[in-house]
Amino acid sequence: MTTVTTPPRSVSADEAREVAEAAREQHWVAPSFVRDLFLGRLRMALIDPYPEQDPEEVRRAQPFLEQLERFLRDQVDSDKIDREGEIPDAVIEGLRALGAFGIKIPREYGGLGLSQLSYMKAIELVSSVDGSVTALLSAHQSIGVPQPLKMFGSDAQKKKYFPRLAKGAISAFALTEPGVGSDPAAMETLAVPSPDGQAWILNGEKLWCTNGTKAELMVVMARTPSKVVNGKEKRQITAFIIEADWPGVAVVHRCHFMGLKAIYNGVIRFTNVRVPNDNVLWGEGKGLKLALTTLNTGRLTLPISSVAAGKRCLEISRQWANERVQWGRAIGKHDAIAQKIGAMAANTFAMEAVAELCGAMADRGSYDIRLEAAIAKLYNSEAGWRIIDETVQIRGGRGYETADSLRARGEKPVPVERIMRDFRINLIFEGSSEIMHLFIAREAVDKHLQVAGDVVMPGKTLGERLRGLMRAALFYGWWYPSRWLGWSFWPKYTSFGSLAAHVRYVERTARRLARGVFHAMVRFGPQLEYRQAVLFRLVDVGAELFAMAATCARAQWLLQRDSAAGRRAVALADLFCRQARGRIEVKFKRLWRNTDVAAYRVAQDVLRGEHRWLEEGMVEIE
Repeated sequence: MTTVTTPPRSVSADEAREVAEAAREQHWVAPSFVRDLFLGRLRMALIDPYPEQDPEEVRRAQPFLEQLERFLRDQVDSDKIDREGEIPDAVIEGLRALGAFGIKIPREYGGLGLSQLSYMKAIELVSSVDGSVTALLSAHQSIGVPQPLKMFGSDAQKKKYFPRLAKGAISAFALTEPGVGSDPAAMETLAVPSPDGQAWILNGEKLWCTNGTKAELMVVMARTPSKVVNGKEKRQITAFIIEADWPGVAVVHRCHFMGLKAIYNGVIRFTNVRVPNDNVLWGEGKGLKLALTTLNTGRLTLPISSVAAGKRCLEISRQWANERVQWGRAIGKHDAIAQKIGAMAANTFAMEAVAELCGAMADRGSYDIRLEAAIAKLYNSEAGWRIIDETVQIRGGRGYETADSLRARGEKPVPVERIMRDFRINLIFEGSSEIMHLFIAREAVDKHLQVAGDVVMPGKTLGERLRGLMRAALFYGWWYPSRWLGWSFWPKYTSFGSLAAHVRYVERTARRLARGVFHAMVRFGPQLEYRQAVLFRLVDVGAELFAMAATCARAQWLLQRDSAAGRRAVALADLFCRQARGRIEVKFKRLWRNTDVAAYRVAQDVLRGEHRWLEEGMVEIE
């Protein structure tokens, strides 16, 4: 059989944008709390009262969660896994026996049939113990075959693959390529129809395929023949279910990283792989949309993993700050350390509020959570990293020392160094922080582009601009004044008690945020997409507001359930909101008065080599 290849070609910015836009969910059918925030509306009714998990679901999930907790405590040696770079077969088999590879797979196919929130609680337990095991389980069922199969698979595909997956057939997701990260328009893996029309012939190479070296099944994204629409080439990306033992599928390299030493991540090469037509997932040309839609819930693994890291670090810091005495006092009594611990506790509570709220929203199914999930991933991974960094600082030299070294010299083997190494990838996994900012910004301005896109976007005719101007005048004639007007002071939201002032602040600031987005569009027009520092600040404000609202709702819910625990939750929520308000004000202050242009110019000078003199004094390394 002849290998079908095409020479790589460069992809223009316009082509990349067209592919990304075609994959977007174009309409907002279900409500989105965060989208409304960016439009200047606070709809607390969407998240308050804070959604509770169905008691029947809790009852069904509890035995599994208890068994999983015992298994992790008794059978998983994380220091050994980190040292040897392998998850023991006994651990993987134990997880299979528990049903941990089929948590969300429907019961009729042999899975546990548990909810998204129950799955997240399981991942939280795993993440509190070992990052590599978390990667194994989450890559398998958050973005691997089970999730897209559940959402988009045919009945025949489900009957064929779900029972295998539920029993523990490990799966993977293959999108990234050596030259393709967050720009799928440049994808080179190619699938073309076979001569007999019964299959596709797949050729290409995928990079950083988590679980790829261990997987039996994988979802592979490939470019299929383009279509011509209105005289223009329209690139097609299609998702295929691939079996790892098919001829032509080969693991050519296992990748090794700073952390997650036992992650089964590799380079997978496909050479003339014959893929039956029945293994097209959802439909030809729908692959990228499938990936983006899958990630709406798939991304929720990382926020809950961040919660687990925050809780573990808070435990470590609390114990050490009570034990370690300097200058006659426990270090936790010193203000410098106490400030860190107070912020860690408040942020951990906020992360949990955000993560579990998004999980509950996903389970209810009556929300559009694309923005909520993206913000949860962005916000929690960055907050979790700050908490880990502070924990290293609190532990001092012991935070930098490995657990094995601590053990060898007779100290408690606290694995802060490993936690830091394992966690760092969370700011990159499933959309880096920068890509998440851009994704959220694009969705945040969607309404404005619908209304005024013909006015501000390039390539429009005079007639289109005039019609767009009329449409924009009608919309903004009422919308813009309404973003200045509104009662957001006492006695509104008095049901939130001492947190009411923070909820009122969220409402006022949502209107300010909406004005900021509008002002940025007016000021920069088509160039706004290139002013990413401005967009990032606006996104960060929206993320802080979402976290504040979620935190207040969760604290109020806990107060109603248990007054003693609730009062403590309210104290955490109050501190978090006070600190978040300070961060928000800094973002607004720097929205227009900043060093963005100067920094960009210096960066371009660096890239042109004009500051090579700064690199002198080093040993030259080829």
